Formats: sequence, C-alpha cells, structure tokens
Amino acid sequence: MKKRTIWTIACIMALTFTGLIYTQMRYFDEVVEARQAQFDGAVGRVLARVAYNLEMNETRATVEREIEASDDKLKKRAQAELQAISDSIQKIKNAKGKNYDIDSNPNLKRQNDQQLRHEKLRQRVLHQKDILTEVVYTIGYKPLFRSIDGRVNYEELDRSIQQLLQRHHIDSKYHFRVTTYDGRELYRCSEYEDPGHATIYSQVLFPSDPPSGQGIIYVHFTNSKTYVFATARLLIPALVFTFILLAVFIYSIYIIFRQKRLTEMKTDFVNNMTHEFKTPISSISLAAQMLSDPVVSKNEVMLKKLARIISDESRRLRFQVDKVLQTSLFERGKAATFKMDELDANSIIEDVAHTFTLKVQNVGGTISTHLEAEDPIICADKMHFTNVIFNLLDNALKYCKSPSLGFENSEPLHVDIRTANEGRYLKIYITDNGIGIRKDDLKRIFDRFYRVSTGNRHDVKGFGLGLAYVSSVVQGHRGSIHAESVFGQGTTFIISLPLMDAVEH
Repeated sequence: MKKRTIWTIACIMALTFTGLIYTQMRYFDEVVEARQAQFDGAVGRVLARVAYNLEMNETRATVEREIEASDDKLKKRAQAELQAISDSIQKIKNAKGKNYDIDSNPNLKRQNDQQLRHEKLRQRVLHQKDILTEVVYTIGYKPLFRSIDGRVNYEELDRSIQQLLQRHHIDSKYHFRVTTYDGRELYRCSEYEDPGHATIYSQVLFPSDPPSGQGIIYVHFTNSKTYVFATARLLIPALVFTFILLAVFIYSIYIIFRQKRLTEMKTDFVNNMTHEFKTPISSISLAAQMLSDPVVSKNEVMLKKLARIISDESRRLRFQVDKVLQTSLFERGKAATFKMDELDANSIIEDVAHTFTLKVQNVGGTISTHLEAEDPIICADKMHFTNVIFNLLDNALKYCKSPSLGFENSEPLHVDIRTANEGRYLKIYITDNGIGIRKDDLKRIFDRFYRVSTGNRHDVKGFGLGLAYVSSVVQGHRGSIHAESVFGQGTTFIISLPLMDAVEH
C-alpha cells in the first residue's frame, strides 16, 4: 500500500471521527441545556406552588378561626330574629280573634312548618354571608399588621418544598433562607452553606400583599448537576467507546506505517545483503577460475595468494551469515542458549583490538586501549561477547570521516577502548572520531534493520543488524548499552555488564 493511500485513509477517518465526536458533544450540550431548563422550570413551579399553598393555608386558618369566633354571636342574633318572627305570628292570630289550635289543622300546620323552614334557610344564608363578609374583611386587613415570622411556619415550609420536589423527581439536596422584601434575613436552615457559584432560585411570599407584608424565599441546590446529568450521563459511554475506537484507529495507522517502514528496511536489508554476499562470492568464483588455469596452478606464490583470498572471503562471508543467523535466533527468542563462562573482559578486548588493528591501519587510522578495570572478570558467552566488541569496532570503521562519505576535510580514524569499574559493574567505553550520529537517529540505532541515512551509501553497506545484535547480547547478559554522539565529531558506545561477584550474589 502506497504512503499516499495510507494518508488519504487516515485523513478520511480523522475527519469522520472528528465529525462524530463533534456531533456527540453538541448533542450532549443540548441534552444538558434541556435538562437544566427542565430543572429550572420544575423548581420554579415548586416554589410558586409553595407560595400559593402558604397563602391558601393562611386563608383557610383565618376562615376557620373567624368562623369559630363569630359563630356564637351570629347564632344568638339568628335565634332572636326567629323568636321575633314567632311572636309576630302569634300576634296575628290573636288579632283575628280566632281561637283554635293550629296543631289540630294538618294543612295549616304543614304550611306553617314550610314557612319556618324557609325562614331558617334565609337566616342561615344571611348568617353565612355575614361570616364571609367578616372573614374577607379580616383576611384583607389583619395580615397587614402581622410579621412574616408570625405568618410562616418554617418547618412546614421546608416539608412542603421537599414533598413538592419529590413529586417532580428531584432528590437534590437544597438549602433555603427567608428574608423580608427589603432584604432583612428572617430565617436560614441549620445546614445552610455558601451557595458560591450555584444558581439561586427565589420566590415572593404573599405576592398580593403590599411590599411591607411580603417575604422572599431563596433556595439553592448543592448538587443540582446530579439531576442535570442524570440523562446526559448515558452519553458518556458513547464518548468513551468513540475515543477507544479513535485510539485503536491511531494505533492501527501507527502499525501500518511501522510495518511499511519495516518492509522498506527489509527491502534495503535484502539489497545490502545481496551486495555484501556478492563481493566475496565473486572473489571466490574468480579465484576458483584462476586455479583451473594450468599456468596459475604451477605458480606456488599465486596459489598461496589465491588460497588466502578464498580463505579471507570465505571468512567474511561466514561472518555476514553468522550475523543474520544470530539476529534471527534472537528474534525467535532463543537468546537464552548462552554458554556462560568466567571471562577476563580485558583480555578478550585486547585480543579483538589486536586483530582489528590491521583493518584500522589500512584506512590510515589507529586504535588504542586503556584497560583500567581492576576487576575485569565477568560471566558471559565468549563467542557472543567477542562479536559484540568486533561489531562496535567494525561500526567505527564503516563510519569514519572518509572522503568517499562526502567529507572534504577527512580525518584519520582513531578508536579508543577503555574499561573501568563502577560499583558492581564493568564499564566498557568504545569511542571514535567518526561522522557521529544525528540526535533523531540516536534513539533508533539499536532497532533491527534500521540504518542511518549515511549508511545507505554504497561504500558503507550493511544489514542494519549489527547494533541490534549487540543490544540483544548485552541485554541477554543482564547488562545495558547506550550511545552518546555529536554529529560530525564522533560517537561513544557505553556497555555496562555485571561483574562475576555480582552475578553470583
């Protein structure tokens, strides 16, 4: 897959996820706003109902109180009026001079009873009218002379608020206080807390009264967000899943680019390996053809020279194959097959440096050793440890300041190897004055198949496996390795390996 195609897919998916997340966030905001408006409306209706109930209860209590107080007085007045009516009827009878018993005449008795009932009903209506008139007068004027404290039972007010909130399915904790119309505080609940930035809801008590008879209740909720986000919280899992998908997508794109880069590295590896193998194979083939020449076969000097060429190129070819095989073993997790022995690191380093001296001298360079470690004994695999030192020296040789690498002012190669003891570890420093490594490349030089840009030149071909192999071996020996470099000035590889005493303990 081409890089352009990958980037196109990545951009489309990025826009898709961005649109999806934006849509979800907008919907989330709208749900929260609607829920908040619903909450505000419910609280407003609750407080309005509380004020209405408070006024209605006061009116009912006043009515009951006034009726009870006026009932006796009005009853006496009604009885007196009924007695006056009876006396008037009796006077009418006497005036006509008819001396008969009303009770003896059923029709007359029924007529008189009916008149009495009508008269009682009329008197009752008048009685109730007088009561209501007095009550209305009392309701209209008496509260004007009473304080809010005398008109409001704050405990009942609290219960009324709580009951009405529960009817609206609002379980949020609240605090309230009551003040006069001009702001003088009359009451606040015992657990009242500073509202801070919380929304405060207010309602006028007894709004029909003049301002002097009015009060104001202030209510704020300590955890109103619980109600507001009760529905919106269902959107949170959707957002979480969306971000999970986004993370998986980003990781997938990363893996795709990584695999593409790995594929390019493997392609470069194959090309470099072909070049590295082609040279010794060609040399061996040419030497073999020359050996078949009768003239050459009779020349002992030429035979020895050709034999040395075959031997050197075979050794070179075997070394390249070994690097590939060794790295392959580490990739398959077979690094645990080290043959650990007690080794003198100084002695091995000295031998490798002596063997490598000729190669360094061929490019006009020098190699020096400062084996200052007093305790150089480590537990390691001799073959792999030797290959580690050889690979690092070979790396210094490849990346020296040669004119072929574009350095006009070439500088003779100098490699310095130093050992030292630091605590229970042996430190190995391999320093060169080569071209150095850029900071961006320094983090990845131990990755398999990775090679710095300069290494892609034809004269410093490689597999990109040497440093990966070195890192794997050092880690397999419970050690560590890192590089310090200044581009254009040189590089220092620092190896830290536990001493024999540290391994035993």
